[in-house]
Amino acid sequence: MLTEPASCHVDLAAGTMGGAGGRYQKRLSDLTGLYLDADAHRDLVTRTGDAVVYDVGDFRPSAAAGDMIFGLTRMSPGLVGEEFFLTRGHIHAKADRPEIYYGQAGQGLMQLESPEGETRIVEIGPQTICYVPPFWIHRSINTGEGDFVMMFAYPADAGQDYGIIERSGGMRHRVLRGEGGGWRLAENAAYRPRTPSEVQALMGAAA
Repeated sequence: MLTEPASCHVDLAAGTMGGAGGRYQKRLSDLTGLYLDADAHRDLVTRTGDAVVYDVGDFRPSAAAGDMIFGLTRMSPGLVGEEFFLTRGHIHAKADRPEIYYGQAGQGLMQLESPEGETRIVEIGPQTICYVPPFWIHRSINTGEGDFVMMFAYPADAGQDYGIIERSGGMRHRVLRGEGGGWRLAENAAYRPRTPSEVQALMGAAA
């Protein structure tokens, strides 16, 4: 039986997508342990009443190989100390699956890390398409002053591994506010490089 075609309307002002079957949001307290300045994080949780950092709505026709999941992410602007609001980040459980992000509003970036620890940054603004290739860990960061809204799409059987960043003590670099504005990268002192066997396991995870 054929799957029926569908359309979903994006409300840029609200940062939402109509027709989304699944929705979730992450508050500051859900991101405990991700930021460099733990004291600033605790203080911000209290002062903002545990503000929402990002919310996601998605459309999942099926989980079958060959199908596609797509949706919309809206990220709030903000800083924890000198570190911009960020998402948890992940690699796909089937690590050879790619992903596409399409900037709709605001300014931000995609931080990518290879299994060996190489860092790549793709800046994203309205009408910017970001391609995340297979095998790259990735997270979104709002570097602007307003909401950062992106559409995303990835293979329906990709899955997510959110623990890969935690197991390495975070990503290799942190994205901090620049001294004269903008952003800058700083080494993450807590980062633990993956062993050759861990890298090999990731690269051999194609299924």
